[in-house]
Amino acid sequence: MNLSQSEWTQRLSEDDNAVILDVRTPEECAEGIIPNAINIDIYKGQGFIYAVQELDPNKNYYVYCKAGGRSQQACNIMNELGFENTYNLMGGFMNWEGEKTV
Repeated sequence: MNLSQSEWTQRLSEDDNAVILDVRTPEECAEGIIPNAINIDIYKGQGFIYAVQELDPNKNYYVYCKAGGRSQQACNIMNELGFENTYNLMGGFMNWEGEKTV
């Protein structure tokens, strides 16, 4: 599900079962991340799928990348793997106005 930053942030703040997933490259993550995010680089291809399969499918995943395209793709892959609740941050990290850590 595609969510605007305000919708994404609102849902995340009210969700006790949330996991923030950053699907950017390590180089992009060096520019900063959303606090408490775990990073699994979608460019790892099959490695990304293997890593995602290690995650708990009963959690709610708030997914982002730089602009929103890769995270949408990641949500689609996760849905195919049986993850029911994936939320894509439209506009991605480059438009993120919330807290960041480096």
